[in-house]
Formats: sequence, structure tokens, C-alpha cells
Amino acid sequence: MDFSSFMTSLGTSFLIFVVLMLIFTWLSRKPANDVVYSPNLIVKGLYSSSRTRNPTSWIKEAISSSEDDIISISGVDTAVYFVFLATALAMLFLAGIVLLPSLLPVSITDHSVRLNSTTSNGTFNELDKFSMGHIGQKSDRLWAYLIAVYWVSLVTYFLLWKAYKHVSEIRAASLMSSEVRAEQFAVLVRDIPPPHEGETRKEQVDSYFNAVYPDTFYRSMVVTNNKEVNKIWEELEAYKKNLVIAETVYAQSKTIVSPEGTRPMNRLGLLGLCGKKVDTIDYCNEKISELIPKLEAEQKKTIRDRQVSSALIFFSSRVAAASAAQSLHARMVDHWTVMDAPEPRQIIWDNLSLNYYAREVRKYIVYIIVALAVLFFMLPISVISAFTTLENLAKLLPFIKPVLAIVSIRTVLGAYLPQLTLIIFLAMLPTLVMFLSKLEGIPSESHAVRSASGKYFYFIVFNAFIGVTLGGTLFGNLKDMEEHPNEIAELLGKGLPDNATFFLTFVALRCFVGYGLELSRLVPLIMFYLKKKYLCKTEAEVKEAWAPGDFRYATRIPADLLILTITLCYSVIAPLILPFGIIYFGLGWLVMRNQIWGVSISQGVQDKSKKLHNSHLKCMFHRLRAMEGCGRICIHDFLLH
Repeated sequence: MDFSSFMTSLGTSFLIFVVLMLIFTWLSRKPANDVVYSPNLIVKGLYSSSRTRNPTSWIKEAISSSEDDIISISGVDTAVYFVFLATALAMLFLAGIVLLPSLLPVSITDHSVRLNSTTSNGTFNELDKFSMGHIGQKSDRLWAYLIAVYWVSLVTYFLLWKAYKHVSEIRAASLMSSEVRAEQFAVLVRDIPPPHEGETRKEQVDSYFNAVYPDTFYRSMVVTNNKEVNKIWEELEAYKKNLVIAETVYAQSKTIVSPEGTRPMNRLGLLGLCGKKVDTIDYCNEKISELIPKLEAEQKKTIRDRQVSSALIFFSSRVAAASAAQSLHARMVDHWTVMDAPEPRQIIWDNLSLNYYAREVRKYIVYIIVALAVLFFMLPISVISAFTTLENLAKLLPFIKPVLAIVSIRTVLGAYLPQLTLIIFLAMLPTLVMFLSKLEGIPSESHAVRSASGKYFYFIVFNAFIGVTLGGTLFGNLKDMEEHPNEIAELLGKGLPDNATFFLTFVALRCFVGYGLELSRLVPLIMFYLKKKYLCKTEAEVKEAWAPGDFRYATRIPADLLILTITLCYSVIAPLILPFGIIYFGLGWLVMRNQIWGVSISQGVQDKSKKLHNSHLKCMFHRLRAMEGCGRICIHDFLLH
């Protein structure tokens, strides 16, 4: 990459950000777009149509919002995320105010390495002067870089210690809050042993916990296998939805076609293209009447015959539930496993039927799959990172040299080709890691998100960071390694400054283009209007189209950790990367403050799954009655959530 390519990448990334900011300012001021730019406020009832539409009002709101405001509107997880952003910003800022004024003069004034014999292979000489690659071998000036490493390390350790204390205080305050949550009175029990002959699962669970906690045990809810019930329920809900759509279309036809209207018709064959033609409204009413008694019968059968080895146990006090979740209830690890109960809408019901050994086997299989995927995914990343440099492309594909000779094409390809290739590869990972996490048998969505974020971080660090570094360095020095196999470590060390320019432009691209798209919400805006025009027939469907999405913790936090890892690792080697890291986390803190306040919800699971969980809970414990007392009322709310 030459200097013109670097400036093209940097300049166009910033220009795209400015354009996206202007688009956001223009679109967000239109009242019709409030459902796209403020859906969270609308859902929570905090939206005001008389609010100011000043272009900079969102910045003032983001800066003025306190940590308590964030916790109240989005939860503790979001507050912890902003502690992470603030800590990363402070790390890079404190490192930058020392490293930039101290290391840059040290490297610029070193004339022991000539510019025409720079250690960089394929990078531009102008920026080599600002990196450690411009320092001669065995120079006394390297002591400055060694001291800088200790400074960055001390700053990182100190700020991490402060952040840990702050997060602990936030968690403690949340647990001691007077606000009562239903799941605080419950625990989840797995690996329940088979009941004795003549004893039901519920009788077994009730007698066990009543003996252990005679004063605080309230009652139990045995989990059942609801696959058949859910199939009927989903079919019933589909017919109800089609009925509402058909009635809406029929009502609209009375005002458009004729006063009598036109009753909607549909065919019963494949995709509605063939088969018998029926009246949609009458047909849906008929199917609903058939499915309701069928669902009720299946619910009774499920409660009676399809109980699994898991249960939710409810206590009359939070202290008793917390104590039970932290206590051992059996000598064997595969019996009576007790843990804190997740929120009802976050429970992964299908995984509760897995016993201890099935979960362990699944876990290690997933670990092996992830390890192999990381290693083998690293191969195409390394190859692509090596091939997508223009010099290597010209060597491997000589016929494209005339194309690369054109200055404009060479500039654009050199600026964007490697970074865009890497970003496209990273976009393929989230679905895979989330699927693998749920495959382990994890009981809740939030735990699955946490597990997926760890896997995703391993992927991007080993592939996007280490893979690109090793791939670019090894491919460019294959001949030297063949001639001097004992100097591989030295060659890798010399090659590190070469990759700093790639990661510098990568951080800039993720910062300006990534946060520009996040703030402008162009893709959600376009998708909403397309759905509203062509797919949505009822008000419920329109509301579902603009409903706030989740915060995507599984990918957002690992992506931010990748930027922090890259910036810290190259902060001493190439201090010029520090300003871009500071801008990334500073802008991220500001933009995500706005997104959390008005756009996203914190939970890892969206509300659209709530109806299915309601059906599951009701069919397992539909006879539960409300009891007096704060704890028992909360338990009742939990079950009817």
C-alpha cells in the first residue's frame, strides 16, 4: 500500500462518515421516521412528539445521560458495556499522551536506517519514519520503546482494576435493589434422578425440596417436552394471523372496490398456487375451531406424560433462592444440579431435557469443532490476506499488471481490497458460533450469547489479527525463510511494522464507516419501508417491522475487543494507530449511547419469542393461582410472563 492509497482509504472513510451523518440528521428530523430512529422510546412509553429535532440534540442527550439512566432503560449489561468503552478509551488516551510525543521524535530523528533500504516490504516510506521499523538494529533508542511497553502495561492494569471495582459495585447495587424480579425467587434444577415406582416427577421434586427447605419452599414446576404442543400452537397462531390479514383486506375492499367488498380467497395446494379454492375467512375460522380443543387435549397429555428431568423451584424469599442456587444438593455431579433461574423468556426449553453426560459430550464436541474451525478458517484468511496485497497479486497473476498500472484503479484496490475481504469473512461467523453455543445444552439465551461472544472473539483474534499478521509476513518472506530457516523469529519481528498500516486503515474503516452506518440506520430504514409497503397488512405486522432489535452482544463486544487488542499491540510499534483507536472508542461511546437510548434493547432475546414461551409455561402450570405476599405474587408473574 502506497501513501496515496492510505490517504484515499482514510479520506473516503471519513467522507462516507460525514455523508452518513448528514443523512441521519436529515432523516431523523422527519416525524414519519421516528419508528426507525426511536423505537425503544416508543415501546417503553418515553417518546414525546414535542421533543426537539435539533441536529445536535442526540449528542447532548447522549452526553447528559447518566449511568442510572442507562440501567433504568436498558439494564445492567448495557451499563457494564459502557464501562468497558470508557475504560478502553482511557487506556488509549493515557497511552497516547505519553507515546505520541515521546516515541515519534525518537523514530523520526533516527538516521541509522536509510529510507531507500527500509525494512518495510510493500508499505510506504513516509509512515515508516513514525514506527519502530525506522530504528536501527541494536540502537540505544530501543530503550524508549521498552519503557513505553511498561507504561502501556501499567496503565492497562490500573484501569482494568478500577473497571472491575466499578462493575462489582454496579452488580452489587443491582442485587440489593428494592425492585423485585420474579426470577430472583426461583432456581433451575437439572439432572433430576428417576422417581421411585408409583411416584410422579412432581411428587418427587416437591418432597425433596420440602424436606431440604421446609420453611421457604413454595412449589415446583416440572419442565415438559412441548414439541408437539408447540407445533399445534404455531399452526393455530398462523391461522389467527391469516384471519386478521384476511379480515383487514376484506374491510379495505369495502372502501376501495364496492360497499359489499370482496371476500379474500386462497387455494389449499402448494404455495397457494393450486388445489381447491376456499374463502379465507371461513377456512381460518374453521381451522381455529378445530385446533383449539386439539391444543387443550395435547397440553393435558404433555403435562401428564412428557415430563423431563428438569424443574423450576420457587421459594418465598430471595435469600432462600440465592442460597439454594449456591449449594450442593447431591454427592454425585450428575444429580440435582441447581443454578439461578434465567428470565422466563430467555430459557432455551429444548436444552432442559439434556442430562449431564449429554451436555458434557456436546460441550467437548463443540470445543473440538470450534478449535478446528479456528485453525482451518485461518488458512483462507491467511491466503486471502497474502493474495490481496497488490504486490503479491502482481507476482501471482502477471496478466493483471496492466490493470494495476492504472493509477486510479491501483489506488482504490490498494485502499479497500484487503479490509473489505476481511470484513466480509467476519460477517459469516455470528450465525455459526450462536448455533454451536446453543448446541452445547446451555439453558438460557443470555448464557448462549456470552458463550458465542467468546467463540467469536477467538475466531477474529486468531484469524483477523494473528492470521493477517502471520499470513502477510510469511508470504512476503518465503524466500528469506528458505535461505535462513533459523531466522524465522527475526523475520517475523521485522515484518510486524509492515502490518501496522493495514490495521491502521482497518481501524479507521471500522470506525468511520461502521459507526456511520450504525447511526444512520439506512438498512433498517429501507427494510422497514419495504416491509410496510409489500408485506405488512395489519397494524401488528407494521409494529413488528419497526420493533427494536437486540444489542447484538455476541458480536459487538468481540469486535470492540479486537480493535482494542490491535491498538494496544501496535501502540508501541506504530504509535500513529493510537489516535484512530481513541476516535473509535470515543465515537463508539457517543453513538452507542444514542442507540441504546432510542433504538436497541439490551436483552439477547427479542420479544417476538415471548408468545411461544408463554404457551410453554401456561401448558405446564396453567392451574397456578396467585398468592398473597410480594414473593408469591412475583412467582405468579414469572409463570404467567
